[in-house]
Amino acid sequence: MTLAAPIVLEDTANGAEPVVMIHGLGGTSNTFQPMLAALAGYRVIRPDMPGCGRSLTPVEPLSIAGHAAAVLAALEGLGVKQAHFVGHSMGTLVCQQIAATAPHCVASLTLFGALTEPGEAARSGLGVRADMARQGGMALIADQIIATTLSTATHAENPAAVAFVRESVLRQPPEGYARNCEALAKARATPPRLIKAQTLLVAGLDDPVAPVSMGQVLADGIADASMIVLDRCGHWITLEKSAVSAGLLAQHLGRHKI
Repeated sequence: MTLAAPIVLEDTANGAEPVVMIHGLGGTSNTFQPMLAALAGYRVIRPDMPGCGRSLTPVEPLSIAGHAAAVLAALEGLGVKQAHFVGHSMGTLVCQQIAATAPHCVASLTLFGALTEPGEAARSGLGVRADMARQGGMALIADQIIATTLSTATHAENPAAVAFVRESVLRQPPEGYARNCEALAKARATPPRLIKAQTLLVAGLDDPVAPVSMGQVLADGIADASMIVLDRCGHWITLEKSAVSAGLLAQHLGRHKI
């Protein structure tokens, strides 16, 4: 583990091409752990975002723009000038922000369960969830998330993924989680036309958080984008369909060398 800027990150520190993997709300660097074998030969950099996992919650308010700035500062400290960016859920918003504001840093984008911005009902729900976290309700939040965001097939066939998601959410620092809920609730979409990087979007057919229609908006709006939809898959794509996800990512990276 390495401390870079205000975040803790894991860095394989080998491989010629850097791949930066940014998790979503309730996740950590371990959201991408099942994919590492497919990334042999790449330098894989996986931060825990501010307020998440092992990273501290800073004094200043959290935001998507702030997360993007923290990632870029960490990469500058590591001497990384350009990388492939991979995101899941809220992490896809961070990736989009970086692609739009620092396009020279982005060799390609791969977005799992990509978001545009929360609808009004989702914004309200995130506020409620933030209050629950502060009142000691992380176990209840974790149980709600595994009940509503994983596919029926995952519950039936992949109980280890269910347990992993529950533990990932349950172990979040409550105040950091609450403030990330609030950051996501305030998020606004990055105009897709500003994203010039070659982009792969991977959506779960049974994803209620980032439905296929949301991914299609991005696929239609980004000039060089393609989308793949995975059957029997919910929102935690890299865990529910880890082997398929890893294969798709490796293929996309192989087509877009730095």
